[in-house]
Amino acid sequence: MGLMNRTNVSDLRGVVKLAVDATVGITDLVEKVHHTIQLGHPPLGTSHANKTKGLTGFVYRSIRGTTHLLGRGLDAGLVPVAGLLPETASPAIRDAVVSAINGVSGDHLVQTGNPLAIEMTIRQAGAPLDIEEPDAVNTLASSTGKLMLFVHGLCLNDGHWSRDGQNRGETLAAELGYTPLYLRYNTGLPIASNGRQLAMMLQEIMHNWPCPVNELAIVGHSMGGLVARSACHYAQLESQDWLHQLRSLVFIGTPHQGAPLERSGNWIEKVMGLSPYAAPFTRITKKRSAGMTDLRHGSITDQLQVHVPLPGGVDSYAMAATLGNKRSRIHERLIGDGLVSVDSALGKAKDPSCCLAIPDNRQWIGFETGHIELLGHPGVYTQLHHWLQ
Repeated sequence: MGLMNRTNVSDLRGVVKLAVDATVGITDLVEKVHHTIQLGHPPLGTSHANKTKGLTGFVYRSIRGTTHLLGRGLDAGLVPVAGLLPETASPAIRDAVVSAINGVSGDHLVQTGNPLAIEMTIRQAGAPLDIEEPDAVNTLASSTGKLMLFVHGLCLNDGHWSRDGQNRGETLAAELGYTPLYLRYNTGLPIASNGRQLAMMLQEIMHNWPCPVNELAIVGHSMGGLVARSACHYAQLESQDWLHQLRSLVFIGTPHQGAPLERSGNWIEKVMGLSPYAAPFTRITKKRSAGMTDLRHGSITDQLQVHVPLPGGVDSYAMAATLGNKRSRIHERLIGDGLVSVDSALGKAKDPSCCLAIPDNRQWIGFETGHIELLGHPGVYTQLHHWLQ
């Protein structure tokens, strides 16, 4: 068994906070069900249940109070210990687990000050770049004036661009003369918040790069494509000049018109809310992060469901996938790659005014391919090489 280090203790603090929040949440849920039964509600209708009173209410308040007290005590004891321990590099498995937790509850982690919350960083070769310090950027080996930024999707991180021991993105960038960079971010936060922050970071890194940047390409997988579009939107609003260097936007399995899976979760939540006995359990379905909720309609701004066209003067490309082995309108529309329909990934919509109007020769569809499989699909990178060369 390895020695305890700072990362282990920080993770333990985060898990303790989540355990406390979960215990309190379950206590609230049980109390509301208890009160619903006490009130003798009919099976359908709006729930009037709230907190219980008397001895029953005292018991529930005691559970919540004891849980909070225990959590604060454990956290206070771990804080000084973490500062005394050495830091360590995070293994890939730890990064994958933390990224998944952020995707599901990332906004909650930030709101509660949980150390598991991921901070946005631009990375290269697995290490973050200090974009505020030009000298740190100047130490980059083989930096060029052509940058290619890879932006991962929901519940993932920059390490997921490597599949089966290969990082095809690195190879693609090298063959085309780009310096590859990777974004790591909290996918549970609102897409607009991540887009706004990415726009500011790109502005800063362009100014600090050791040589003039004359070309930027952004490759986004799934939610990553929406974050990239959001960054372009806020860069335009704030007149940031990095957009002048943006030449290409590539979307891989991006739900431009929303993700059916998230819409299904919202439908289940509404159905459960019809009964006062099931209504308390909608608190569980509502725990989806803001990032997940934004996927329902592909929202990239603070104003939900507002259509934002692609930035002008930028070559945009869309890649989609279907689990089927041939073109099928029903299969593509209902199933797609398992998470995103083909039309949504290609930016097509029933309302012509909401279409992204990406030319046919800049669209690609992979067959018998799932959403995550797109990250390592050889055909994806062959097509990218053809487009970007």
